[in-house]
Amino acid sequence: MEERKPKILLAEDDTNLGMVLKNYLELNDYDVELCRDGILALAAFRREKFDICLLDIMMPNMDGFKLAEEIRDVDPDIPLFFLSAKTMKEDIIQGYKLGADDYISKPFDSELLLLKIKAILKRNQELNSKEEEQHEFQVGSYAFNSRLRTLAHNGDSHTLSPKENELLHMLCEHKNDLLPRELALKKIWGSDTYFNGRSMDVYIAKLRKYLKDDPNIEIVNIHGNGFRLVVKETP
Repeated sequence: MEERKPKILLAEDDTNLGMVLKNYLELNDYDVELCRDGILALAAFRREKFDICLLDIMMPNMDGFKLAEEIRDVDPDIPLFFLSAKTMKEDIIQGYKLGADDYISKPFDSELLLLKIKAILKRNQELNSKEEEQHEFQVGSYAFNSRLRTLAHNGDSHTLSPKENELLHMLCEHKNDLLPRELALKKIWGSDTYFNGRSMDVYIAKLRKYLKDDPNIEIVNIHGNGFRLVVKETP
């Protein structure tokens, strides 16, 4: 039986770039659906199963940021790259806040993009294949289930986003020890770039907020090195 090719949703309104990129990726054994605007791309995403989304930002009818929000509502786990000529710091930060796995500025090297796609799909495959690892943790007065992505406390349960879940999982695996910043960035975000680091800081702040009701829990920033999930033992 022929092995299924990874399927890519490519939303790009530049006809020449879109066709060149589609042909290049197809030559490298990917199945590519090219859409010329955000509305068509969203319809395709809702209609078919994709492994990764490559989104231009400046598109007619629906821009890439809005498209990313709609895609995340349907599938919060799908890997997502922005491909954009918008290089303002604010735009890049907004892209990561929307849950992008990478933000690639135009013009870009197609071979480098291909390597990034391979890396993120390999990472997801490895994450999905983890069946034997510990997935239930007691964190102070909180119960964390990484398989269900739930964090429960005093009868209330909160569902974590995929990145929140993976980051808390890694912190729990290193409880009261150092979680190296570079290790978390490479495992969850795929690379330890400056903007990925800023994105991780946002997620650390979210986890601190979720865990604030137990004074015996603290996520400590070890400057330049990483983080420690410190859980004090109660008498």
